[in-house]
Amino acid sequence: MDFMAKATALVGGTMVAIRRFGAPRTRAVGQEPQIPEARKQGIMTLKMPTAGGWARGHVPSAAPGLAVNAFATGLDHPRWIEVLPNGDVLVAESKEQPSPPKTLMDHAAQATMRRAKAIGVSANRISLWRDADGDGVAEIRHDFLTGQNQPFGMALVGDTFHVGNTDGIVAFDYRDGATQLTGEGRRLVEFKPGGHWTRSLIVSPDRTRIYAGVGSLSNIGDKGMAAEEGRAAIWELDLASGQARIFASGLRNAVGMAWEPGSGALWTVVNERDGLGDETPPDYLTSVKEGGFYGWPYCYWGQTVDDRVAQDAELVARAITPDYALGGHTASLGLCWMPAGTLPGFPEGMVIGQHGSWNRSTLSGYRVIFVPFSGGRPSGPPRDILWGFLSPDEKIAFGRPVGVAIGADGASLLVADDVGDVIWRVTAAKPD
Repeated sequence: MDFMAKATALVGGTMVAIRRFGAPRTRAVGQEPQIPEARKQGIMTLKMPTAGGWARGHVPSAAPGLAVNAFATGLDHPRWIEVLPNGDVLVAESKEQPSPPKTLMDHAAQATMRRAKAIGVSANRISLWRDADGDGVAEIRHDFLTGQNQPFGMALVGDTFHVGNTDGIVAFDYRDGATQLTGEGRRLVEFKPGGHWTRSLIVSPDRTRIYAGVGSLSNIGDKGMAAEEGRAAIWELDLASGQARIFASGLRNAVGMAWEPGSGALWTVVNERDGLGDETPPDYLTSVKEGGFYGWPYCYWGQTVDDRVAQDAELVARAITPDYALGGHTASLGLCWMPAGTLPGFPEGMVIGQHGSWNRSTLSGYRVIFVPFSGGRPSGPPRDILWGFLSPDEKIAFGRPVGVAIGADGASLLVADDVGDVIWRVTAAKPD
């Protein structure tokens, strides 16, 4: 073992061992979470399982009454899903491409991420999958769009297909049933690349605007707030005028977005900051108010100040408390609205793909959960839809769930698994 490998193991192993002793007994989850007092980590906890993949016949565990099968296999780090009106399923295959490490902590973090297959060479493509015979397994595959720059979010509006690359939104001409797009596309909006690199997209219900999640460059503004300009925000693009603006800010890494149909409100899941403890602060699900500020980097969960950051009292006073805590470091990325009856036994609510933690002593996330809604608001504790992505000893990740989407049939849920390189399909179990 070379020096850097030994140092990486020492940093990760020592900090996990120290912090496991003080790990919280309860999770910060729900509308009124009990959030432990912050405990600053001089060296951040690094713990992530090794990417293992799924053995033949091995699938995630599903809630009672549900069944799961592989809809598509053989992908290269599938992250996000878009279901087209004609039933075709588009999958963004992309990966973080890190900058050269500069510090021992950089080396340790990148070694941990690489072992978990979270960083590396990106496929930079969107693939198309078609289940022509309707048996729940895609038998037709095409390279729909290639040569992109870490593509993630996708949005079809009329005959225009939009892609959220890490450096901006690009538009392409589309015709119904097309299996491939060509050309360079038209750049509509530019974003700063790197850092939290994903650019999720969602179309407004009236089809006139696109919203994009743009995460922060750093954990807590480590490189100065000038470098964070235009980041840690949800952007709004007006399709008629081409004008783009920040819709809401102070959102460290807002990824999945969904519309709550009763109120028409936009909701998102946000990954919070690292280095303050296993459950502090929790990731969260929240409605997004136009012009709203949600705290990052100055404070969290309302006005709880992060004293590692040079403060802005005016922004702290404006900070909106999120609606629903999801537990610390769950890496909640995927989000979609699920109407009542889509899956048996589940009312209406939000489905969340939790990619899984790396900055805590005991792992969290690595599952797909459901948060019930009533009257346009969360109305109860989360429920598991899929789990079993981790080995019992937390050393191996068979898979890691990311994007989630309702299938074209309205009676299935699709889940992107970027370690298993598979798209899972969840449906009602067939009676014995």
